[in-house]
Amino acid sequence: MESKIASSFNLSFEPVAILWSDEKPEGALQFKPGKRSCVMYSFAQVAKRGKSAVFDRETCGCFGGGTGLGFGAQYENFPGGLEMFACFLSKGIEGSKDPEKYAAIVNRMPPERRELLLKGERFQTSPEKTRRFFENLPVTEIPSKYVVFKPLREVEEGDEIKGVVFTVNALQFSGLATLVGAVRDASEAVFTPAGAAACQQMGIFLYREEESENPRAILGFTDLAARKHLRRIMGDDMLTFAVPYRLFLEMETEVENGLLDSPSWKILTDPE
Repeated sequence: MESKIASSFNLSFEPVAILWSDEKPEGALQFKPGKRSCVMYSFAQVAKRGKSAVFDRETCGCFGGGTGLGFGAQYENFPGGLEMFACFLSKGIEGSKDPEKYAAIVNRMPPERRELLLKGERFQTSPEKTRRFFENLPVTEIPSKYVVFKPLREVEEGDEIKGVVFTVNALQFSGLATLVGAVRDASEAVFTPAGAAACQQMGIFLYREEESENPRAILGFTDLAARKHLRRIMGDDMLTFAVPYRLFLEMETEVENGLLDSPSWKILTDPE
C-alpha cells in the first residue's frame, strides 16, 4: 500500500500496519512458544528493518504482551496470579499482603529477574491502584488466530487492517497531530493511555478506537520498560503514533493541498 503520509514525512522508521489474520505470513518473525520477550522488540524489527512479525496466544512474548495484542486477560496467568502481577507493577514485595508467599514465588524465578520483582516496576502507586487500572483496560479476545505487524508498503488487498503505527520525533508527531485535527471535529482527537504498556497503546486501545464512532489517534511508547529494551534500536527521542485505519484513510486525503502546503510546516521542514 502506498501512503502519501509515509512518502511526505521523511520518516526514519517504516509505518507498521496492525492486522488480524487466520493465516501466518510466510517468513514472518515469531517468538518460540513460551519464550519470554517484548512485543515491542518485534515491532522495532518491522519498523527499522522492514520485516513482518506474527503473534498468537502461545507466542506473544509476555503476559502483558498477550493482553496488549488482544489475546484476553493474559496477565492473570502471571506466576502468583493477578495479585502478584499487581504488586510487580507497583511496589513489589513492599505492597504484598503476604510477603512470605511473594518472596517464595520470586525465588522460583530466574535470578536475573528477582531484584526487579522484589522492588517492583513502580509504574503504579499500589496493588489496589493497579487492580483499578486492570479493570479499565479494554481487554479484548480477538476473533482471529494471529496478530500481524507488517510494513505498510507490503499490505495487500484483503488484509484486515486495524490501524497504522508511525514512529515519530517531536516535529513529525506535531505534523500528524495537526493532520488529525484538520480532519476531525473533536478537539481531543489524540490521547495517551497513561500507564499502559507500549503494545497495549498500539493494540487493544487501537482496536477499541477503530470500532468507535469517532476513532482517535493514540500517542504511545511512553512505557519505560519497553523504552529500556529498545533504547539501542529506537533511541530516546521517538514515540509511536497509532492511527485507527478509518482515521488513517481520512488523513491520507488531506496530505495534499492540506498540511504540506502550510507555510508553518514548510518553514519547519525546510533544510535551509
